[in-house]
Amino acid sequence: MNGTASATEIAKFDEIAAEWWDPQGPMAPLHRMHPTRMEWVIASICATLARETNVALPLAGLRILDVGCGAGLVAESLARAGAEVTGLDAAAEALGVARQHAAVGGLTIDYRNGTPETLLAEGIAPFDVVTALEVVEHVTDRAVFCTSLASLAKPAGLVVLSTLNRTVRSLLTAKIAAEYLLRWLPAGTHDWNGFVRPAELGADCRTAGLHVRRIAGIGLAPGGGWRISKDVGVNYLMLAQKA
Repeated sequence: MNGTASATEIAKFDEIAAEWWDPQGPMAPLHRMHPTRMEWVIASICATLARETNVALPLAGLRILDVGCGAGLVAESLARAGAEVTGLDAAAEALGVARQHAAVGGLTIDYRNGTPETLLAEGIAPFDVVTALEVVEHVTDRAVFCTSLASLAKPAGLVVLSTLNRTVRSLLTAKIAAEYLLRWLPAGTHDWNGFVRPAELGADCRTAGLHVRRIAGIGLAPGGGWRISKDVGVNYLMLAQKA
């Protein structure tokens, strides 16, 4: 597999593919974060593109590419919001689970095996929105990856990212506590050295021809659950727009 995908990371996520949709399985933290994350993503897309959010299908008419889609958690939420969704991942086992889960749910999603670079080589038409949630920290070349995402977006199209900040707090909470103390994630899920500071990701976006329009933190709320805030010290989301 050519491009920015890491063979080690592909194997890691293929290994847990069968358990991806288990809310109590190895992806449990992602399932708990997901509703809050997607609420911000959909609202931010609509606000930036001047679309109504208080409708049944707020993303209707938009072509959206979900890069690093895994077994389809984000792709399915985008499809249920009305978008025409293409899911892209280099992990074949995870894609098999994604296709099966979408079929059971009656959703039509175009799942493809590959990387942004291979999709570009195929000459696919650009998308209104490109998402890559919890993916940037796993790629082999972040700058090339961001440039590829930008190339897959239409002029004035959007690129939505989420990742982990490289801070002492993220090392203690998202790596040591989550993987080794609380066992929320399989040990070795993340490499803290691959975490990305917002300024670094913003610079990569600018180099790729993207203007950062929105950034927000996402983290645990007092008393449980997840919330959006200004605190980007651990997890954060970023929306950028192509020139």
